[in-house]
Amino acid sequence: MASADEAAALPLSSDEALARLRLLRSPNVGPVSYYQLLRRFGSAGAAVEALPSLAARGGAPYRPADAARIAAEAARVRALGGRYLFHDSPHYPALLAQTDTPPPILTMQGDAALLARPAVALVGARNASAGAMRLAREFGAALAAAGFAVVSGLARGVDGAAHQGSLLPDVAAGGGGTIGVIAGGLDSIYPPEHAALQAQIVAQGVLLAEMPPGTEPQARHFPRRNRIIAGLCAGTVVVEAAPKSGSLITARLAAEAGREIMAIPGSPLDSRSQGCNQLIREGAILVQSPADVIELLESFTGTPRSTFHEAAAPVALDSAPADDAPADIVALLGTAPVAVDELVRLSGAPAGSVQLALIELELAGRLLRHAGGRVSLA
Repeated sequence: MASADEAAALPLSSDEALARLRLLRSPNVGPVSYYQLLRRFGSAGAAVEALPSLAARGGAPYRPADAARIAAEAARVRALGGRYLFHDSPHYPALLAQTDTPPPILTMQGDAALLARPAVALVGARNASAGAMRLAREFGAALAAAGFAVVSGLARGVDGAAHQGSLLPDVAAGGGGTIGVIAGGLDSIYPPEHAALQAQIVAQGVLLAEMPPGTEPQARHFPRRNRIIAGLCAGTVVVEAAPKSGSLITARLAAEAGREIMAIPGSPLDSRSQGCNQLIREGAILVQSPADVIELLESFTGTPRSTFHEAAAPVALDSAPADDAPADIVALLGTAPVAVDELVRLSGAPAGSVQLALIELELAGRLLRHAGGRVSLA
């Protein structure tokens, strides 16, 4: 049987592509377990076949995603003029692939060549001020004209203005263009008033989604979307944000990925500026013009100048036990999240055996995974 690394170097067959979709869409399979299962079994087809027995050892019956439903999803993506981006496909964004547990499969519409351009995220408040909207459009236009793909989340306010600026006719002709990352499926439009903007992004840029078609955006989907926005880009610029804004989550995710964090300062009298001012106080780079952003990113070597937040510890994905002996770790788990490395240390078992035990518990619905490589009982 070929290893996952060897399989990645080979053209992906249609059967294996559908098997990967089926694996990822199966109950309780997330990015971490997806990659570990693919590496352990060498192919998605073999991993799908093993799911029921793994879950049974974890203490629960199990049924993988229905093959007919997966085939229908693939047909729907084709009907939308979309395509799949697998984690090892040539057009998968390079910076996103370097993050911990990148999305195993994305769906996209538009020009895949845009994904190879240097990218910068412009994010901010939904209830943005008129000044912030103007800045977002101006930054979007200038950064796209300089050859950067402008990435945002198609939300109201700053996101929409950033996309609009980067799609100006004189920019689209030879500039960087724009990448919209949405929380639902490719056929969802949210907010509804951005229907024309989303269609323009598909025509002139790229639209990316992690969720399958037919998925309407829900609150739990937005942090996942934010991690894609952060991961695509060498830097993230926060234009305007309240102290508890989702844009600050994007900035923190970008910092954990080792990317540049920038913020536009604002008046301390405006609550919508407090988030940006807080970021700057905590180590983000103060920027006042597109030229500031361009200078930072053109000289970016992988080590950010901003000191905002330490990088998160990488999540171990490549350890697989040589046999089928999972570690006995249930007694070490509770409802409080604990690092996987700590479980390895306390159990004295090989890391791969601990990972296998975690996969069995996860498939059985008994385990939750948290940020930073931590786990807890469900």
